[in-house]
Amino acid sequence: MKRLYPLLFISVLIYWGCEDKDTTPTEVTLWGVVYSVEDTERLDLYRNELTGPIPSGIWNLTNLTYLNLSQNQLTGSIPSKIGNLTNLTYLSLSENLLTGEIPSEIWNLTNLIELNLHNNDLTGSIPPEIGNLTNLTYLSLSDNHLTGSIPSEIGNLTNLTELHISGSDIGVNQYPGSIPPEIGNLTNLTRLELHGNNLTGEIPESICELTNLNWSPDFIYPNFSYSFLYNNQLCPPYPSCIEDDIGTQDTSGCD
Repeated sequence: MKRLYPLLFISVLIYWGCEDKDTTPTEVTLWGVVYSVEDTERLDLYRNELTGPIPSGIWNLTNLTYLNLSQNQLTGSIPSKIGNLTNLTYLSLSENLLTGEIPSEIWNLTNLIELNLHNNDLTGSIPPEIGNLTNLTYLSLSDNHLTGSIPSEIGNLTNLTELHISGSDIGVNQYPGSIPPEIGNLTNLTRLELHGNNLTGEIPESICELTNLNWSPDFIYPNFSYSFLYNNQLCPPYPSCIEDDIGTQDTSGCD
């Protein structure tokens, strides 16, 4: 009678030799440059004349804490795989040609301190999940094509020193809702831009809690003498702290 044990032993060896290997890359090539997945913590390609979609290899750089791709000509949407970069503290994709909605995965990057998506062609609304980013000190969503209301959860971002949600042209950033009273929670703000939108209703009195605001880094207005709300449809009566400098408002729809 033949013994099968040697064959069984060989089969086990073959099986072990065919085990799946880790396919995670150790390096990625971006725009002709090779980056180490393990060692790359900072990627600053500001104003590098980059074109086309954001390359997928970036999402393998999971140790990134700083990513700056601003002032290029990047196109397409922001991929959901941006959620892989959970160590990011700084993210700027501003002044590109990016389209589509802001992926929900961005609102899970809770280590972010600065987020800048200014001046793209992004659409959709700002979701309540923005309130997850409680470490933010700087947030800019200005000059896109966002719609909907500013969510009350914006008031969770109490570490903010700058908040930019403005629109410079007709059809850019249209928020048909009112300013949420939770804006008054942001007492660390030194810069606030809400002008050039479609904001309606009355301005909440809580805005007078923002006593650290300055309108311009070059010129500091005394007390509340600034016009960060101009070109909206905000209705009187206006809070006493800003009633003398509310800027141009379309009040045709006010009672």
